[in-house]
Amino acid sequence: MGDGFDIAIYSHDVLRWMHVIFAAYWLGGEWGVFNASTNVAKADLSLEERLRHMETAYRIDIMPRSSIIWLLPVGFHMADNLGLSPVSGMWVNVVWAATALWWLLIWMAFRARGTQRGIMLTELDDKIRFVVIPALILTGGYMLVTGNMAFGGEELPMFWFATKLSLFGFILIIGLLLRFTMKDWAVGFNRLKAEGPKPEINDIFTTTLSRARKYAYVYWIGIGTMAFIGVTKPF
Repeated sequence: MGDGFDIAIYSHDVLRWMHVIFAAYWLGGEWGVFNASTNVAKADLSLEERLRHMETAYRIDIMPRSSIIWLLPVGFHMADNLGLSPVSGMWVNVVWAATALWWLLIWMAFRARGTQRGIMLTELDDKIRFVVIPALILTGGYMLVTGNMAFGGEELPMFWFATKLSLFGFILIIGLLLRFTMKDWAVGFNRLKAEGPKPEINDIFTTTLSRARKYAYVYWIGIGTMAFIGVTKPF
């Protein structure tokens, strides 16, 4: 019994470590993308320079984009260990396997970026989020409304986990809005290549960046709040 208990504790500590690593890459990576993207909107830079900064943003973004989705199986696995998760037993393994397939899709889209195949794979990635986001928000909301916080564990009012689920879904919505906003830059670059630098074309970049900044601030506050709730478990 002692060895099995020790192994369970050790595996949970490994999951906690993974949770910290993925959260760090998510938050830090998004800051890198934000700063690289700022240079894309600078009208005094050449097209080549702006494209180079855009490529840098893409290369940085693949890490937080990957980390976001790996937080799902890690979080559900940890919650299942505590008896708090509606996803338990074999379904935890299903979430791990589904996330692995999703992660492969994200990397294939990244490697094929700038091509029609890359656009198709990115759109499929977006469609998956359209399913995951409402699932997280509705599950968290159901747990909060019904008070059903324990699934095999102690009957304790663990509202923090349900709140994290709903908040995670909200943060993913902001992430989608950021992605949709930045798609306007593809239009801007196409016009920039075809027509050359013009004030109205540069307005596409500056307007989009201004809108993305507002989303980014909400995004970072949401990530920080979710991390605070997970660490302190205030309710």
